[in-house]
Amino acid sequence: MTQIRPEIGLNSRVTLHYRLSCGDAELVNTFDDAPETFQFGRGEIDPRLEYALKGLTEGTHTTLHLTPAMAFGEHDPDRVQSYPLADLNNLASGSTINMGHIIQFQLPNGQTLHGTVLALDTTTATLDFNHPLAGRPVEFEVHILSIEK
Repeated sequence: MTQIRPEIGLNSRVTLHYRLSCGDAELVNTFDDAPETFQFGRGEIDPRLEYALKGLTEGTHTTLHLTPAMAFGEHDPDRVQSYPLADLNNLASGSTINMGHIIQFQLPNGQTLHGTVLALDTTTATLDFNHPLAGRPVEFEVHILSIEK
């Protein structure tokens, strides 16, 4: 008799090891450390990565090759905006704004938005509000250790 292995679905408690890489850069790797545990469907991990795990079964060890749309989204040029540098200096809490600097914006609904400085001149800064990996394919290696319903 074949034993049916649990599969990842809504409200599953999933324990896994994972490695996330983009090109030659390894971004996260839990294989040498403790595994991660999360509740599926609760927004504890990026929803696109979560969706890629749906239906995988306990014991699965695979590498998922995710297109930009399946990973962190396509790069949206409308999410690149210019702001007066004086306004941003107030948000940076006294630190100097440089290229690559990430500035946090508190939205009225309580969420936090992050913008990465792409360009600077004497009066303005251009910020990119896309995820840093937007527009890039990623590899998502996972080893599903346990699934509890």
